Amino acid sequence: MTDGDDASDAFGALGSETRMAVLQSLVEDGSPVDRSFSALFDASDEDTSAGFAYHLRQLDGTFVRKREDDRYELTDAGLRVARGIAAGAYTDSVDRAPVALDDPCPFCEADSLEAHVADNVTTVGCTACERDLLELPFPPAGYATHDDEALPDAFDRYHRHRIGAFDDGVCPTCGGRVRTRVEPVGEDDAGGDGGDGTGEGAVDRPQPVTARYACEGCGDRLRCPVALTVLDHPAVVAFYHDHDRDVADRSVWNVGGEWAETLLSTDPLAVRVTTRLDDEELALYVARDGSVVESQRRGVETATPEAGDAEAAEAESA
Repeated sequence: MTDGDDASDAFGALGSETRMAVLQSLVEDGSPVDRSFSALFDASDEDTSAGFAYHLRQLDGTFVRKREDDRYELTDAGLRVARGIAAGAYTDSVDRAPVALDDPCPFCEADSLEAHVADNVTTVGCTACERDLLELPFPPAGYATHDDEALPDAFDRYHRHRIGAFDDGVCPTCGGRVRTRVEPVGEDDAGGDGGDGTGEGAVDRPQPVTARYACEGCGDRLRCPVALTVLDHPAVVAFYHDHDRDVADRSVWNVGGEWAETLLSTDPLAVRVTTRLDDEELALYVARDGSVVESQRRGVETATPEAGDAEAAEAESA
């Protein structure tokens, strides 16, 4: 892992318009290209080749490499910086007028949801009940390349991808290993073990439950309802397909009122996440590490207490 001194040296090498222009010259239509010294010099604003050579030497090794044929190309780090510049990742702060959303508010059911953008962060809220549903960042290039009609879907797909990557244990930002922990909302403030006084940790009550992800590499983090982490589980996809629906049509800010979370046990932690369509219910049992340890389907009208609850309460991945 890079320490502070190495990072300072690397970013210090970028402190020149000439050097930034070199990086941009070695990318064409988003793809890396190689160029000769003379081609890079001609594209610069430097007056002398000696002055330009000095700037090029500051980039050599970290952001640019000289090949055996004396042509220059970007290193992986150089390509990432060049694409970040093009995408406005380091320079652009986007504010945007509210965008109306098609989904109803999951709290008051009014058709009053709007997405507000301030400093690259999108907040989805309801103007009727004045409640915010979520607040998540979105890259500047995403705002720049999607109009108001396309933005909600792009924002939804972007964060579905992030949740999926985190849930798979791979950081979508740096590729690092991800730690996952599932816990009831407000668990840190509740005190005690959250049990019912029996010492067994048994609870079995409806309660919002959160999945927390943390990258061991870059430190990127994500927190979201557990229900969002199971949307692409094969049992969920098949369940919606069998009822002639597509779970991918549900947005991250309103997956549907048919979803519910029940805390079954705190020691070990076990959560039942259910969704109901027509006359059938799908239940998924989730352990503290976010893994789905079991799934069950049953008819709603003939339902009996789930036999799997006891086993699910015992299940927790290592």
